[in-house]
Amino acid sequence: MKLKLYQIDAFTDTLFSGNPAAVCPLQNEWLDEEVMQHIAMENNLAETAFYIFKNNEFSIRWFTPTTEVDLCGHATLATAYVLFFHENYQKDELTFSSRSGKLSVRKDGDFLVLNFPADTIAKTELTDELRQCFSIHPKEVYKGKTDYMLIFENEEQIKNIQFDLQAIEKIDARGIIITALGTDVDFVSRFFGPQSGIAEDPVTGSAHTTLVPYWQNVFQKESFTAKQISSRGGFLRCKFLNERIEISGQARTYLIGEIYV
Repeated sequence: MKLKLYQIDAFTDTLFSGNPAAVCPLQNEWLDEEVMQHIAMENNLAETAFYIFKNNEFSIRWFTPTTEVDLCGHATLATAYVLFFHENYQKDELTFSSRSGKLSVRKDGDFLVLNFPADTIAKTELTDELRQCFSIHPKEVYKGKTDYMLIFENEEQIKNIQFDLQAIEKIDARGIIITALGTDVDFVSRFFGPQSGIAEDPVTGSAHTTLVPYWQNVFQKESFTAKQISSRGGFLRCKFLNERIEISGQARTYLIGEIYV
């Protein structure tokens, strides 16, 4: 079987930055789950997205190299970019059915705007296990549906922090978000998810469903600029809509090819 494959750099306007995602268009049926997982493993990117169009509706699924996940921002943005700019989707907005419900994406100039469900976060204690993960202790700890979020004093701490991936992998969560006030944006972050096969994710759109509710409470405003300051880096615009979050980013095409499975 021959399938088309795209590789898109998401949350960036420049190649070789942002977060690369693979996008694999399918017909009206999913491949066998094991095959999709093998494709994601072979691609060896943070996420590979698969989509189908059936009953007049798009559906999307996301796989890391080791597991299927419930929500992925950058691969959703990459998939929408493929549909808008490569697969001749004619409208300016589309909706995906997913394991996290309905997810819409619309064009806004050179940006694509994701509409995702907001996470529910609760303050929790700094455990000994969490202390062992990083060289600096956070000032606050929160837990969302899938991730821990650690709050630090400033951007320099986020940029220069030392981390222990073996310790992070032992934490019962999808991963750990670390965040602080930004110097030229509202807030910065990094994301570590060795539990999901991702040591450090370059730009994590879904993490901003956790980050934005926290920072909305801090700033008492609705719109934000954000950077994920991994080695590749990425820029996001975010908006708090109570039970929903808008996450906006740009994307660039790196590769269009074919795979044989």
